[in-house]
Amino acid sequence: MALPDTVAIEHSMAAYYARRAAYYERVYHKPERQSDLRAIETSLAAQFAHRRVLEIACGTGWWTPHGARLAKSWLATDLSPETMTVARAKPLPAGKVDFRAVDAYTLAGLDDAAPFDAAFAGCWWSHVPLARLAAWLATLHSRLTPGARVVMLDNSFVQVSNTPISRTDADGNTYQLRSLDDGATHEVLKNFPSPEQVFAALGPRARDPKWTGYTHYWVLSYDLA
Repeated sequence: MALPDTVAIEHSMAAYYARRAAYYERVYHKPERQSDLRAIETSLAAQFAHRRVLEIACGTGWWTPHGARLAKSWLATDLSPETMTVARAKPLPAGKVDFRAVDAYTLAGLDDAAPFDAAFAGCWWSHVPLARLAAWLATLHSRLTPGARVVMLDNSFVQVSNTPISRTDADGNTYQLRSLDDGATHEVLKNFPSPEQVFAALGPRARDPKWTGYTHYWVLSYDLA
């Protein structure tokens, strides 16, 4: 029996990022993105000062050293051994950062972890199918203590810097066709929400959400009731 479309796409994306892990971070070397990246990297640590942070889908860990610098502790999670190998090799703050294989949708396997009073997700929101967004946010929020700080960042669509949108499905999800160095092509779900769409999705526990828009990225922050 054929896999449902969203499941098939998620399998394709997982394969794509595993195979691209060794050179994924080329995207962070695009000249036009440098000003945005430096500004976000500089401001990220203060959001998590003295907090116990759960990072969702850390990938190759580009944001981990920047976010964890002032944190009390930082647990970076992902399901790809290939990307986490790259992340572990980063110059990380001593004694603060651990890694664990965790499914971002279920967050199963965290029961033995200390309570988290912050969460971070970099370039993950855009890969969550719209039909799964509310459930994923509820699952994430259930793992956080009252008053927790949540920060997410992701890509803004810029025609000259982003891969073109290849199609839109019946639920409104958008997709890109991305090529690897070996010539293989993968269809990747990649949504580019507006601030209004993000705020509407956050759920009842989100308090005072703030959106900072850059040219190539956006940053969302809020606290939990």
